[in-house]
Amino acid sequence: MMTSGHSTFSRIGRVGLVAMAALALASCGGKDRPKADLAASKITTIGVNSYLWRASLEALSFMPMLQTDSNGGVIVTDWYANPSNTGERMKVTVTILDQDLRADALRVAASRQVSQNGVWVDAPVQAATVQKLEDIILTKARDLRRSAVAD
Repeated sequence: MMTSGHSTFSRIGRVGLVAMAALALASCGGKDRPKADLAASKITTIGVNSYLWRASLEALSFMPMLQTDSNGGVIVTDWYANPSNTGERMKVTVTILDQDLRADALRVAASRQVSQNGVWVDAPVQAATVQKLEDIILTKARDLRRSAVAD
């Protein structure tokens, strides 16, 4: 008796799932749905979001570039020493992970070295430094998008 009840519930469950899937598919075909403006947030002429790409290049423009790959979404700077603090230098890598303009589509990594007795020695980078750079890039990217949509 248990097995017959179990198989009945199993059949009802399967029928219910098939019905829900059919309803979901039927609702996808409507032509009255508004289309999202993907051009405003997703750009596909390069491999990654162009607003994030341009904002990253602008934010790092004061540093010498070592590598830029717009298809792979990677920007690597060379070492940069602030003229007011020549005993310290930074190197930054920005990776854009997606074509969408989203905060999680951006990864920033930084390396820092300090000069000790004429030798460059690795030193820790404050997490706030990387976070601040990410915020600057995201803000610039949103501004670029806003101005492009407004035009």
